[in-house]
Formats: sequence, structure tokens, C-alpha cells
Amino acid sequence: MNTIDVDRSDPEYRAWLKEAVRKVQADSNRSADTHLLRFPLPEQWGIDLYLKDESTHPTGSLKHRLARSLFLYGLCNGWIRPGKPVIEASSGSTAVSEAYFAKLIGVPFIAVMPRTTSHEKCRLIEFHGGACHYVDDSRKMYEEAASLAADSGGHYMDQFTYAERATDWRGNNNIAESIYQQLKLERYPEPAWIVATAGTGGTSATIARYVHYMQHDTRICVPDPENSCFFDGWTRNDPLATSDCGSRIEGIGRPRMEPSFVPGAIDRMMKVPDAASIAAVRALEQAIGRKAGGSTGTGLWSALKIVAEMVAEGRTGSVVTLICDPGDRYLDKYYSDTWLAEQGLDITPYTAAIDSLLATGRWTD
Repeated sequence: MNTIDVDRSDPEYRAWLKEAVRKVQADSNRSADTHLLRFPLPEQWGIDLYLKDESTHPTGSLKHRLARSLFLYGLCNGWIRPGKPVIEASSGSTAVSEAYFAKLIGVPFIAVMPRTTSHEKCRLIEFHGGACHYVDDSRKMYEEAASLAADSGGHYMDQFTYAERATDWRGNNNIAESIYQQLKLERYPEPAWIVATAGTGGTSATIARYVHYMQHDTRICVPDPENSCFFDGWTRNDPLATSDCGSRIEGIGRPRMEPSFVPGAIDRMMKVPDAASIAAVRALEQAIGRKAGGSTGTGLWSALKIVAEMVAEGRTGSVVTLICDPGDRYLDKYYSDTWLAEQGLDITPYTAAIDSLLATGRWTD
């Protein structure tokens, strides 16, 4: 029998691919690392609380790292093609960052998102050249995005599946490696805890894997908001856990156990009331003069509870959490007393708990 030879080489496509990858890598090369800020705590406690400020990325959120990794992953796998749309299911920030990278390499972008997504996020997606496709039920985002991709011949990016594998968790300037490099000259360079909220679960998976790979003693805590199934799935060891509705804290919490959420890598989880997340993010503004999104508040609330434990037990050390995105995207939500009243949220007792900790070192929750 004769040799059967099928050569699908496409010099024009390969030239486009090479240039697209160069543009995405160049974005990383010209972007400085994000800052590690200190949350002010009484010096005598011997505890340092840091916030990795991911809001300073070009698209203003932690999801800039993820979007860059997903685009490189999709390009190098041959999934993203010239002229074909990239489609994503997203509650906002990932879509903003992916719209940026789609525009950078010259392909269309469509974000499938809940109708309740903040107006500012929608504006930013469109600013970067993307289109918004709304669904009334956040649980329908996945199938709607897949359907749009099939109908258009485009690529469904599927951050919830690929987030944990698109980033090199062993290093290569991922967020975990960056945190440890920035802590090198601090008095407690190896943090006792790193607190990372979960949307896809990719960030907590990357940090946890890096910690284990580098043989650090740091523990990983993942706080979960209301109306999310991650906490229940983790505590019950149930990969099929679901919730009945979407999270009010945009960017984190999911109605299903996402493929990129890696429960076995995590040491601890907390179920955080939405009102506590909002109280914490407002306390952050009082402490450092910066507004941040609700997911930052979820992480900060949990980090402060850990700090309170350390104070009570007389332990010293450092704790790290994240500023995930800026608060100006949520002025009509988390910084609006009218919105709080409409949602039936009372942040008063949670604000009092934070004030008590910072004033007396005792937590009242």
C-alpha cells in the first residue's frame, strides 16, 4: 500500500498565528507587576496583612492574567482562528479582559452574561470592541455560549473548564510566584495563609499548586459567597453540588462545581455573607483610600477573621489576599445604600465586627 500523506499546512494562518501570539506576549512584557499593598494593623500584633492589587492590570482586574493565558492556550492549540469570534460565558471582568485581547489580535468577541451584570462592566466590554449577549438565568450562560460558538464557527473559550490548566502553576511569573518574590524582604516572607476567592477556581488552584510544588508551609483559604455551591461541594465532597441561583458578588461563586475548581488543593473554606463582603470592602476604602469590588470584600473578610484568630492565639506572621478589581465598576451596587436596601442587606453588624477587631484585637461575629 502507498503512503497516505495529508498536509494541512497553511502558511498564511501560521503567519497570522505567529503575529497574534507575539502581540499577546508583548502585552505581558510591557506590563509591570502588580503592587502588594499593606492593610494597616496595630504593630504590636506582629501580623502583616497584604493585598495583591490586581486592579492595576491594563483591563483593571485579576482576570487580565487569566484572559492572557486563555488566549495563548487557545491560539497555541489552534482553536482561535482569524476572523472567527471568540465567545465567553462571564459575569463581567473576564469578558472585559478577553474583549481587550480579542481586539489586540483582531478577532470578534461576544460575552454571554447575566442581565444583572453591572452597567460599567458592560460599557467596558463594548469599549474594547466586544458585544454583550444577555441571559436571564446565569445557569444558562454555558450552553448559550457553546451554541453561539457552534452557530458562528467561533471558539467558546470556556474559562470555567480551562482556567486551571491554561496557566503554568509551577512559575513563569504567575500570581503565586509574584507574591513570594514581593514578600522576600518582608519580616514574614512565607505567609501563614493566602486567601483567594473562586470564580472559575483557577487562581486558587494555581496558588495552591505552586505552594505545594515549592514546599511552602502556607495554607490556602477559599471564601465563598452566598448562592454559590463551592463551599457545599467542598465540605460534602460532592462534585455534583449546585445552587439555585447566581451570586450577588460579581466575579465569584458559581451555581455548579466548575471543572477548574480543585477542591483537593485547598486547606480551608469559609461561607461569607454578602453583607459581610460589602462591609469589608467599605472598610478597605476607610483603611487605604481605595474602592474595590465585592469579591475583594469576600476575601478581606476571611483574611481579617484569620488575623483575629492569630491575635487570639498569640501567633505572628503574614496573611495575603487579593484586590480583584476596582470599585468604580460597582458604584450602583456595593457602594449604594439604595441597592443595599433593595437587596435587604444590613452591613451594620459586620462593620461593627471589623471595627472591634481593629480597635481591640477581638472579633465579634
